[in-house]
Amino acid sequence: MKLITISVPAYNEQESITTLYETIVNVMDSIKDKYTFELLFINDGSKDKTLEIVKQLHKEDNRVGFVDLSRNYGKEIAMAAGFDYAKGDAVITMDADLQHPPELIKEMIELWELGYEDVYARRNKRHGESWLKKATSKWYYKTLQK
Repeated sequence: MKLITISVPAYNEQESITTLYETIVNVMDSIKDKYTFELLFINDGSKDKTLEIVKQLHKEDNRVGFVDLSRNYGKEIAMAAGFDYAKGDAVITMDADLQHPPELIKEMIELWELGYEDVYARRNKRHGESWLKKATSKWYYKTLQK
C-alpha cells in the first residue's frame, strides 16, 4: 500500500491543531483501505502549546509524527523540513489554520494517481484580504504553474 505523508507546518496553532487533526483523520480513515498515512507536524518554534498538543496526538496515534524546529524560521523553511522528514510516496502540505480544506486530500491523491507529479489547490475567492496579499498570492500561483 502506498504511504501518503500529510505535512503541516505549524506556528502558534494551539487553537486549531486538534480540529485540523480530527478533520484530517476523518479523511484518512475514509480511504484507509487504499493508503496508509503519516501525519507530520512541523512545529516552527511555537511559543504557545502547539508542540504539547502535537506530542499528545503522537502518543495517541502512531500515524502522527513531528519535527520541532529550534526557533521560528518561517513557513517556507518549515515546509522544506516537512519534505525532508516525510517518508511517504507522496507529500501533501496543508496549513494548520484550516485554510486548506482537508476534504480535498482525496481529490489530490486521485490526480496524483493519474500521473500528475505536482498537484496543488488554490482558493477561487480571496475575501477580506488586502490587494497586496491578493497580488502576491496571484504571483505565487502563476510562478508555480510554470
